[in-house]
Amino acid sequence: MLINFITWDVDPILLQLGPLAIRWYGLSWALGIYLTLIITQKIFKNEGLPEEWIDKLFMYTVIGAVAGARLGHCFFYEWKALAEPVEMLGITIKYGNPYFTHPWELLYIWQGGLASHGGALGILFAMILFNKNVSKKGVSWIFDRLLVGVTLSGASIRFGNLMNSEIYGSPTDLPWGFVFLRAGETAPMHPTQIYEIGYCLVTFGLLYWMYWKKEAYKINGLIFGTFLMGVFGSRFVLEFIKNDQEAFESYLPLNMGQILSLPLIITGVVLLVRSYKLAKTAQE
Repeated sequence: MLINFITWDVDPILLQLGPLAIRWYGLSWALGIYLTLIITQKIFKNEGLPEEWIDKLFMYTVIGAVAGARLGHCFFYEWKALAEPVEMLGITIKYGNPYFTHPWELLYIWQGGLASHGGALGILFAMILFNKNVSKKGVSWIFDRLLVGVTLSGASIRFGNLMNSEIYGSPTDLPWGFVFLRAGETAPMHPTQIYEIGYCLVTFGLLYWMYWKKEAYKINGLIFGTFLMGVFGSRFVLEFIKNDQEAFESYLPLNMGQILSLPLIITGVVLLVRSYKLAKTAQE
């Protein structure tokens, strides 16, 4: 008998210990951070870099990623009709961002809401500080070594999204469509979380091969640019079959994920062109 679709009704809570809930999503973040740490430690050891840099690097990275992902979600996606209209200068504002009037709720991470583009910007800001205070080798230099492991973190986090039955695609009649019962769906949808796990793993394999087999880290920005194209270029294309996360996106020519991906894709192209020129100059 042929399978027409997959019924998905997984509990997002792995283990309940009284008031404490251990969620798949939280474990996915923890696993992603751990895998990134292992890969980066191996890279630093290969290049004989100071061991104390690892602890500092991950303090900057984790804080930047979590803070950026949270702020990114709240300010990129939470524009909606306000439950309590706000009066400003005699004008009644009925549509806006609720975090402007309730900023303390930015800290309510347990309620959900983390955006990958915000996490990317948070890590970028954190690496600028890390470069200034610790390595002093350039931001591209840091990313050429950090991002190999970050791709595994991205795959792990998307697994958490799958276990949460969130951020999935549009209806499909393909046999691997998922009916996300906990999200209230009754028709098969594209399991775009799995697609994203796929392109993250493919990008990881490519970056890992570039670092260890081709010593691409010797060409500044080459691994960084490849990461941006592999992850955010794929993300841009995949967004065409993903459901909008918020209602306001239906009024935009591209959804928010695509709009936020464009500057990163352009940066990736610039880095790859610059890396090509550097490599060509080195051969002359």
